[in-house]
Amino acid sequence: MSDLSSGKDHNQENFPVASWLVKPQHRAPIMTFYRFARAADDIADHPTASEAEKLSRLAEMRAGLTGEGSAEAMALAEVARAKGLDLIHAQELLDAFVQDVTQRRYESWETLIAYCRLSAMPVGRFVLDVHGEDRSLWPLSDALCAALQVINHLQDCGKDYRAIDRVYIPTANLAAAGIGVEALAQPTASPELRGVIVGLAEQTRLLLQRSKPFAAHIRDARLSAEVAVIQRLAEDLTGLLLTRDPLSEKVHHSKPLAAWLALGAVLRNWVKA
Repeated sequence: MSDLSSGKDHNQENFPVASWLVKPQHRAPIMTFYRFARAADDIADHPTASEAEKLSRLAEMRAGLTGEGSAEAMALAEVARAKGLDLIHAQELLDAFVQDVTQRRYESWETLIAYCRLSAMPVGRFVLDVHGEDRSLWPLSDALCAALQVINHLQDCGKDYRAIDRVYIPTANLAAAGIGVEALAQPTASPELRGVIVGLAEQTRLLLQRSKPFAAHIRDARLSAEVAVIQRLAEDLTGLLLTRDPLSEKVHHSKPLAAWLALGAVLRNWVKA
């Protein structure tokens, strides 16, 4: 089988992945989970690989969680055994990537969030499990992770449609605005599409309001700071989506701005602690 890697790593993600804030003993298993997720994501999003090849490669990753399979999956399985971690989070993530291969449209906000339940929420749950945090925090983590996923979808809505014919913007929202997915192929968003994006950004803001108390409830001080940073970055990006057109304008943080927002979030988090 051919190499389907995109070459992307954790330094190119929108949000911190096991940054220096996370304790070293926790950073290693999180990075192993990230490499597993990145490999599976690259397979599902490959622009030229066939559906059959993608599903075969994802099946190889699933096999590696319980036996012989992909190197990334076997490495994660070894970490999980050593740390006593549940592999259900990895299994659910693979379910999401299989869905990416077989489903290209989402009808409603509810079906999009159901997808986020598999594609994003398991990541936060795994991180909490690594830190030994109480699973009662899962609903707060789920809200934040879903918000991060929707932000990514809105930022990349034009690129995803043009490159891999995948649309996460609910088709019912587009239809209500009198447009179809073809509106995403334009160099600039129409007023109707902008209205849809703004509406989804507002719903994302509600998710972030729900996740706002999350950092304060985490026992591990360094993970609490990391979550506070992610919350702040997500809030700012959602604000940008309310005012900028992701088809024609930059809706990502520069490294200096991200660092400045992160520093402010860490300081506020430590003052409140």
